Amino acid sequence: MAKKERVRFKDLFMIFVGCCLYGLGLAAVNIPNHLAEGGATGVTLIFRALFHIDPAYTTILINIPLLVIGYRFLGKRALYYTVFGTLMLSMWLWIWQRVPLNIDIGHDMFIAGILAGLAGGFGSGLVYRFGGTTGGTDVIARIIEQKRGVPMGQTLFALDAVVLTISLCYIDIRQMMYTLLAAFVFSRIVTFTQVGSYAARGILVISESYQLIADELMDELQRGASFVHVQGAYSKDEKKMVFCVLAPNELSEAKRIVDEIDPRAFISIVDVHEVIGEGFTYDSPTGKKVR
Repeated sequence: MAKKERVRFKDLFMIFVGCCLYGLGLAAVNIPNHLAEGGATGVTLIFRALFHIDPAYTTILINIPLLVIGYRFLGKRALYYTVFGTLMLSMWLWIWQRVPLNIDIGHDMFIAGILAGLAGGFGSGLVYRFGGTTGGTDVIARIIEQKRGVPMGQTLFALDAVVLTISLCYIDIRQMMYTLLAAFVFSRIVTFTQVGSYAARGILVISESYQLIADELMDELQRGASFVHVQGAYSKDEKKMVFCVLAPNELSEAKRIVDEIDPRAFISIVDVHEVIGEGFTYDSPTGKKVR
């Protein structure tokens, strides 16, 4: 437990870099092109448009009560990282708004939407990947999830919808459509940044010929395989399921192998976003690492 709560310099540094990119996108793309934003950051842009208050200050002011309320719902490390992320985002917003930086996109709102999504997505993705957040609606969503059992994703979506709707008080429908484009790119890039470029598939096979299937997968594809003990919910029969991690281009070959051995075999394909450690190399016939 103590190890999980340890604050790591690497995490703080990457949160620092992520907030730098996120702040750059807001200051150099969103604000000059009148693009809105969801969550607490979107609220700071509303305050800027209506009351001319610097988002660098409102970012901290909005998050102070949220962090006080959410203190007991966050672990120590999560709290430290959230406070650090909030302060870093505020700092970078203050800096980037005072740096004479002009990104010339020829008033092309489509490019503005893409750039806003790229900068915000990469920045936020780095922050999330290394255990941090920039506070705001993340804290609210976590509290609601623990208190009411509502998944964080649903709460965040609802809060973003509310903030974006209110943002229509200072942007028009055209700008809102480009904001939604930025939000779409943002979500895709956040996922890519969190997961990385790693691509793999896991194949689950239920068959009476499990041993032969595992042997053929290991022999022909040079991939390790493992057996998972399963039990039928209705029949109560115990079986062994074959599990094997494959590269995407090996999937069709694996299905061919299984089909030739047992055409009635049940096959399930699952996404594998990351493999940590040595994988199933202890079963690999060549002893090579499965990556």
